[in-house]
Amino acid sequence: MKIENGFVEIDAGSWLVGRGQPAAFFGKVVRRRRKGWIVRDRGSLELVETSGGARCADRTRPFLTHIPCAAPISAVSSKVLVAPQAARTGAQCVKPIPMSLARSLCVTEFGSEWVVMATRSRTARLQVADGETLSVKPDAVVAWSGARPTGFCPRLGVLDIILPRRPGELLLTFYGPAIVWIEGAGDDNAGVMPRRRPYGI
Repeated sequence: MKIENGFVEIDAGSWLVGRGQPAAFFGKVVRRRRKGWIVRDRGSLELVETSGGARCADRTRPFLTHIPCAAPISAVSSKVLVAPQAARTGAQCVKPIPMSLARSLCVTEFGSEWVVMATRSRTARLQVADGETLSVKPDAVVAWSGARPTGFCPRLGVLDIILPRRPGELLLTFYGPAIVWIEGAGDDNAGVMPRRRPYGI
């Protein structure tokens, strides 16, 4: 594996790749069905076999981060660009809102080799010391090594239940010792005028 000119260069073999990858390849690429009754990251990652070299890149997420998996790594599935197929050990669903699947994160777990993440901004590697906590917005999480984070959202009031609106500040809290990779956060609703509330609310 080599990263050059914004592309990940991979050799012939079996690979887990993001949807639509690889961007170019020599020889043939065969897409294989991922076996299993419940494969939580099936919607984000595909299994491909390449007979020659290939190049992977996502133009909507141009920043690449190589993460060695000397320790078990949990990576946000939708941000995985490419990884060796044999490195995957499982997948899980992380819930920022406790006891709810709303806005949950699908995470792929890797136990060896490496994984390359594709993000919209540059990434930062944060070390969380033993006894410390780190709170991160869910859309900023890229990957982590260590204990699984817990979700947090402010207490819901009566209006939050009656009115169809999203919860306020959602956070994932990591507990040390851990290593967390993050990217920049954004607000998809920025610049959108809020709906006027009915009178009396």
